Amino acid sequence: MNVPIIDPLQGDFPEIIEDFLQHGNMKCIAFNCHGTLLAAGCSDGSCIIWDFETRGISRRLRDSATISPITSVCWSKHGHRLLVSATDKSLTLWDVKKCEKIARITLQHTALHACLDPGPVEPTVCLACPLSSAPLLVDMSDGSSRVLPVSVSQEGNNYIVAPIPRKFSDGSTPFTPTAATFDRSGELICVGNSKGEILIVGVKTSKVYGIIPVPGGAVIKDIVFCRTGQYVLTNSNDRVIRLFENLLPHNNVINELEIVDSFNNNTNNNVEEYDIVEKLKTTGTKCIKYLREFQDVVTKIQWKTPCFSGDGEWILGASASKGEHKLYIWERLGHLVKILEGPKEAIIDVVWHPERPIVVSVSVTGTAYVWAKDYVENWSAFAPDFKELEENEEYIEREDEFDLNPREDEKEKEEVVDEDAEVDIENIEETSIITISNGSHEELRYLPAVPSPDLSEQQDKYPASPSRLEESNNSASPFDNDVVTNGHASSPMEVAENSLAEEDGGTSSKRKRKPSAKGMEMQAEKDKRPATKNQKSSSVSKTSKPRTKYDIDSDQDDEFTDGFVF
Repeated sequence: MNVPIIDPLQGDFPEIIEDFLQHGNMKCIAFNCHGTLLAAGCSDGSCIIWDFETRGISRRLRDSATISPITSVCWSKHGHRLLVSATDKSLTLWDVKKCEKIARITLQHTALHACLDPGPVEPTVCLACPLSSAPLLVDMSDGSSRVLPVSVSQEGNNYIVAPIPRKFSDGSTPFTPTAATFDRSGELICVGNSKGEILIVGVKTSKVYGIIPVPGGAVIKDIVFCRTGQYVLTNSNDRVIRLFENLLPHNNVINELEIVDSFNNNTNNNVEEYDIVEKLKTTGTKCIKYLREFQDVVTKIQWKTPCFSGDGEWILGASASKGEHKLYIWERLGHLVKILEGPKEAIIDVVWHPERPIVVSVSVTGTAYVWAKDYVENWSAFAPDFKELEENEEYIEREDEFDLNPREDEKEKEEVVDEDAEVDIENIEETSIITISNGSHEELRYLPAVPSPDLSEQQDKYPASPSRLEESNNSASPFDNDVVTNGHASSPMEVAENSLAEEDGGTSSKRKRKPSAKGMEMQAEKDKRPATKNQKSSSVSKTSKPRTKYDIDSDQDDEFTDGFVF
């Protein structure tokens, strides 16, 4: 049933697996704002920075104190910093260009997801979502943290904010990770709870400004904003992805919420016992509007890490089923356009390229698959006015088509080109997508690559087979300390063979048999005793008559086998 409902040529979305990236066991990935660099967290505690244009490794960030698997990676707005969370309850902030660690702190719980504040250029404040507790607002500069509210309850005319989930009768906390994320401005945080609600919380005040009830009332697992901040996606435990529209402005969001809050208070000031929670829900519906939902009606599968395309026109949902690598792509209006099927490996993370129709998905084996659009080359249009026909058409000749002097009113007017005008080749005209991402010349788009030795030079230095050399180059990395330089990892057998080849002058790698002690004694006695009469006659006879090819070959065999014991 992998048949698109609408014409697939109308949209730019991936269709086939173009390439795959493999280095260690990758667990999570993230693009920078322009998609030129791809960060991947591995199971050994390291973070790999891929140059996505060349598909090569530009950096390897490794902290000796972190040896646990990475749970999430997040870029700063301009790409100079990278936040990494691991299963050892640590948060590490890196300077990507200098490859230096800025700060590292340890939380009380393992953070499943962590993201940096999108407001400042060099952020130090981050949002951490622990495994079984409320979200934390952490300042990496001094290590301070603040717990965010996850629920609101009514008691009389006042409301109580609960910073931690409710406990069971035995006193234990439920295993329900809370989803939270910054908005585009960085002034608000959207927190999803287990009651199917989204709380709008202020970053500086931790005040709850509104509540958005999600249809279904199921546990919210993911909250994702598009790059423009206009639309929001939620992934709930009821196997449904829901789309919301953000009605708040991009700037001065807190002032807008204060105006809406005061308007609600003035409207309901005559009510003595007005429900505060209902007032917060009214404010929330004026901030975020529910649009539609996306789901697989037939299979009712769970979804993993939904995301938007770079322009926000397409919505991607990854199947969370085991042994299944499926990507569902919907149009924002609700139409299913494509189902991508990959290898029989479960998906653990997926991201969409910010500016191109490319999707990168990570499987449980640690391999990242690059999905791209299947472009079909068409070389039929040789002339600018050439028109390709799908079928035969009757051609109607114009009256003056073959006249030498056609009418002046039907001649195409040539464009006037000012050849003396100056052409600006230094400044880059920003596109709409770059403008959305607040692009500037201070952004980190590329990193200098580490040069690797040429293959021909390695073959001249090491007399090994090309296939073996290619395998060693593919497995070796310039960032591994335990790898021999020049990309050649020699085994004891290879070292012995190479040493023998060097003793022979490098001309042959065959080994010569060493004569035994008895054979050497027989050879010495033979050299000492004089030649017999038969030997002299045979030597005379050999010199007297012409030698044949058979005689020469037999003499060589005698010389080779003489003195050896078989």
